Amino acid sequence: MNPITSYPKARIKVLLLENVHSSAHELFRLDGVPIESVSAALKHDELSARIADVHILGIRSKTQVTESNLEGARRLLAIGCFCIGTSQVDLVAANAHGIPVFNAPFSNTRSVAEMVIAEVIVLARHLGDRFRELNAGNWRKVSTGSLEVRGKTLGIVGYGHIGRQVGVLAEAIGMRVLFYDVATKLPMGNNHAVASLVELLGASDFVTLHVPETQQTRGLVGPAELAAMRPHAHLLNASRGSVVVLGAVAEALRSGHLAGAAIDVFPEEPEANGEGFVSELRGLPNVLLTPHVGGATEEAQEAIGREVATSLVKFINTGATTGAVNFPQVEVPHSPGKHRILNVHHNVPGVLRDINHIVSELGANIHAQHLATDSAIGYLNMDLDQDVSNEVKRRIAALETSIRTRILY
Repeated sequence: MNPITSYPKARIKVLLLENVHSSAHELFRLDGVPIESVSAALKHDELSARIADVHILGIRSKTQVTESNLEGARRLLAIGCFCIGTSQVDLVAANAHGIPVFNAPFSNTRSVAEMVIAEVIVLARHLGDRFRELNAGNWRKVSTGSLEVRGKTLGIVGYGHIGRQVGVLAEAIGMRVLFYDVATKLPMGNNHAVASLVELLGASDFVTLHVPETQQTRGLVGPAELAAMRPHAHLLNASRGSVVVLGAVAEALRSGHLAGAAIDVFPEEPEANGEGFVSELRGLPNVLLTPHVGGATEEAQEAIGREVATSLVKFINTGATTGAVNFPQVEVPHSPGKHRILNVHHNVPGVLRDINHIVSELGANIHAQHLATDSAIGYLNMDLDQDVSNEVKRRIAALETSIRTRILY
């Protein structure tokens, strides 16, 4: 059974935005935590107002959580990003406020990988153009430029969870697979690592991008990189919209240097469904444009809901931060009959000394103590005898180094 938190479950406020899947709702309800949900993303000022007294915030990709949002969220304990990316949250500010941020790094992996393989085949056969022509009433049966993908080379930029799945599927349909990553990665199957991005671009018939959004990846594929690609190759991007310079891609398509492109993510995306999407790639031949749906399958959304909600419920019940993207990793088993104190503090010398001095001065008995740190903060889980835990918590919270302190149970 889950331990009983010192703060009644029925008073813990969870706010889920952007149609987070019902699988997450079910897990919170099973744990006795009430939920408030909103179908859309919230603008900055409305978000600040709504999270002023919220304990757990769940978002997807559209809601932007800034430092100023967090400054007024005095009760916010954790944020769940029900997606892979976390760039929509100011992770440094969340860390400074003692707020762990959780995401779902695995759950939509297969969905994205399957879409990429489908797009490779559609681009090789120019099927997007044939779809449009026939729907317009134009019968155009041609084979010029239509290719099998068997024996062709797929180059994967970013060999993480999705990149590896893409490589496995591509190899299964007879493709040769190369990959490039800034970190050394163990190849799957007969996938083969190359030494540089330029080497991969020049050797691949299809190039697919699976990298996070960082300073290093913004504009990763621009005019020079496109020029380095094999003539009549194809480019696919289902990672982040900032990674590719779309104007340069459009020019490479018009000149015939690129034979096709599939783009699922864009530098600027509409906030809601409807008309008004603008892109320099619209109307170009053999171009597949999709509205950021790489992970938008029912299976992926259900799995994401379970994965992130499970992390949040575990954090509520035990203080576990395993999987948080911006926080020291601590996961401690429950200690029956003890009180657990959670303390987030500035990572400076002497903090643990001061905390242990408080414990010693009050004659408390420590059953277990676990501390993990990053460059900015430390996160301490400490299980104590129950008779003095409230006073220990009060004195630790009063330390100048403390950011946030609470008794979990």
